[in-house]
Formats: sequence, C-alpha cells, structure tokens
Amino acid sequence: MRAVRALSAAVLLLGLAATPAAADSSPSAGPSGDGDAPTTAGTSFRTATEIEQGRRATANAAAAGDYLYWSFPADAGQRPTVRATVRLPETHAAQTWQVDVYDGLRRRQACQWGAQTRTAAADASSVELACVLRTVRAWSEPWANDPLPGTYYVRLTALDLPTSDLGARVGAEIEVGSKDMGGAAAVDGSLSEPLVPGVAMASGADEDGEDRGAVLSAIEPEDGWSSGWWSDRWVWTGIGGVLAALAGVGGYALTRGSGRPSRVPPGA
Repeated sequence: MRAVRALSAAVLLLGLAATPAAADSSPSAGPSGDGDAPTTAGTSFRTATEIEQGRRATANAAAAGDYLYWSFPADAGQRPTVRATVRLPETHAAQTWQVDVYDGLRRRQACQWGAQTRTAAADASSVELACVLRTVRAWSEPWANDPLPGTYYVRLTALDLPTSDLGARVGAEIEVGSKDMGGAAAVDGSLSEPLVPGVAMASGADEDGEDRGAVLSAIEPEDGWSSGWWSDRWVWTGIGGVLAALAGVGGYALTRGSGRPSRVPPGA
C-alpha cells in the first residue's frame, strides 16, 4: 500500500505540471491596445508592414487593383488565423476581394477554412475575409509544403474591379491571432532557427547618407522562438507510464492472495 500511495502522489504532481500545458490550447492573448498599431500597408513582399499577433493594423488605399502586404511571425505549434475587413465607399459596384497568406519562402499557404474570397454587393458597406492556416510545424520534409516557423505575409487585393470603382478610397483592417495546439501538433524534429526571419525596409540612412534598404526583420513571437524538443506530450507520456505502473501494482495486489493457507504445513 505504501508503494500505491507513492505512485498516487506522483500522478498528482504530474497532473499539476500538465495543467499549464493544457491551458496553452486556448487562443493566445496578444496585445490588447491598438495605440501603436500600424496604419499603413506595404505594396510588395519587401515593403510589407510588420504587425504583431493580437494587434489590429489598418490602412487606407485606393481600390486600383494593387496589393496590400503585411507580415507577422508564427512559431511551431501555432495555428494562425488571419481576419481582414475592407471598408467600402458609399457608392460602388459589386467588388470581389481576396486575402492570401505566404510563408517566408513566398510559398502560398492553403487555408483550412474561412472565407478567403468574397464578393461585396453594390449596397454593402464592408466585406469580411478570413483564413485559418494549418498548424505550424517544428520540422518538415524538404519536399513538403508544410508551414514552418518564421515570417508570414498577408496579401489583400481586389479582383476584377469595375472601371467605375478604380481609384476609389477604401479602408482595410487586418488582425492575426493564433491558437496553441500543444503536444497534439508535436513532431519528431525541430528547427534551431526560424525558417526565414523575414525582410523589412529599414528607415533612415546609414553613415554615408544612403538609404539602408532591406534588412532582416526584428519582429518575433511575444515569447520568442520556442521550437525545440519539449512539448506537453512528454507530460502525458509520463502520466501514462505512472498509470500503467499503478495498474501493475493493483493487479498484483488483487491476485497474490493472502499468503500460505494455515492448513498447509511449512515444509509442504
């Protein structure tokens, strides 16, 4: 019984250790305030505006068929969701808008679900788009198109605008959030560094007075890049091992009996 009590205490401690890991499966809470949120968007991958997860970015543009670009970091185990809202002018014809997501290698990533392309009626004041990506993996085969840790790009554009709406002013809002999938998304292997840290346009000039141009992006997840061997899968594996040991001890206690019967002589 002493061994059973010790193993029960070990199960309790492992359960307490697993509680934070289980809590991580809820959507991540990013910055709540939008005071420092970007108010512009880039027009290419190289000039994409950097945004943090959980913070809403806005931009005003002319609906002329140009692309609007933003970039954000995504780490292993996260399942990013991109939401976009386009505020349309008071008078306009039917318009079709689309949001696409690319990884740092400029590979277009498929959406698991969400209204990636939508057509706004002539009397609509806005159109909302969404794209839920696949879970970012810590490691993948070279031939696969799996999302990997690194920078991701959001591209928002209007498709086949009617001539009457060319040049009309629109407002765009972008927000990116992620859900931590926990040990269910763990794989055997990891990247020591993010796949592509991303490219940003440096502001200002260098010592020679020339524009600094493109530099590596400094933006990263709020808690840093955490790709590695550890996941809450180890905790649940440990709990399973302890439960198996408890089952073995309990089975032995039930089947061993009460010892030698009193009617059997010691030498028999």
